[in-house]
Amino acid sequence: MRTPKELPDALGPRFFTVYDSDALGVSRERLRHVRIRRISRAIRAVDNLDQAHRELTAPERIAAYTRVTSFSVASHTTAAEAWGFPLPLRFADAADLHITRPAGLARPRRAGVVGHRARLQAGEVTTLHGLVLTSRERTWLDLANILNVHDLTVVADHLIRLPREAFEGRSEPYSTQESLDAILGRHPGQRGVRTAREALALSRVGADSPPETLLRLALGEAGLPEPEVNAPIVDDDGVLHHEPDLGYRKYRVAVEYEGSGHSDPEQVARDISRDERTRALGWVEVRVSRRHLANDAKPAVEKVRAALWTAGWRAGRPAA
Repeated sequence: MRTPKELPDALGPRFFTVYDSDALGVSRERLRHVRIRRISRAIRAVDNLDQAHRELTAPERIAAYTRVTSFSVASHTTAAEAWGFPLPLRFADAADLHITRPAGLARPRRAGVVGHRARLQAGEVTTLHGLVLTSRERTWLDLANILNVHDLTVVADHLIRLPREAFEGRSEPYSTQESLDAILGRHPGQRGVRTAREALALSRVGADSPPETLLRLALGEAGLPEPEVNAPIVDDDGVLHHEPDLGYRKYRVAVEYEGSGHSDPEQVARDISRDERTRALGWVEVRVSRRHLANDAKPAVEKVRAALWTAGWRAGRPAA
């Protein structure tokens, strides 16, 4: 097959829409070439000679599918993945894109797309690295019709946590409880808003990972007193030693979730040293790992329950 003329640079190196090529005077006949592949209706991809039929990356797919339909934005789990939200594993291999258009326009309909229509207000659509998508707050609200309360609380905790500037390069949280509450107030009748309100009420500033949030929620559902997030351990001289993931200052019980990084030899040594200091100050440290979160975190709950019981807590007695 003959080699076609180079396509105009304005079409981009990887994908374009036939509407873009039409506007640039590229004939439909010119698009019928082995290196120009049909991705979906009106979307084409250009395959390089050394990377034939390479699949579009997630950002490329989002850009292509939102460009091909006017006034469309990535939303729901598609926007959540672009934002880096901590979603349940069942969404990790989701192939379909969620695309939303404003209310009053036709819902997007094409293979590989879950189409939505919604009332998108000012500030609820933004861009991220050139991608058009719903804002973090709006994305969280849309997820309320997909996720359960616990998983939505995990996302809320992710949004409102205070970052460590030295490690993350930012000093402000992605959002606040007030901002999340405000978007609920703007969409009182939206599906899932009750789930969102419950998740917002359960959210707490300070959780550094989804397991920490899920552990806190499991402790509450088991009837244990609610722990503080990052409860400070302070000695008699007022010196702050550290802030455990979860803690009960009245009972001097600290709960630490240890992820995969805690298997590193140097981290193990630091954890042992931390545990020794904690016990020297009269606290008990309960260490929880991934295996303790199995079976709805019942093993973790029982470890914490035993520590609280030994410290004097009794069910039905006020925690403070």
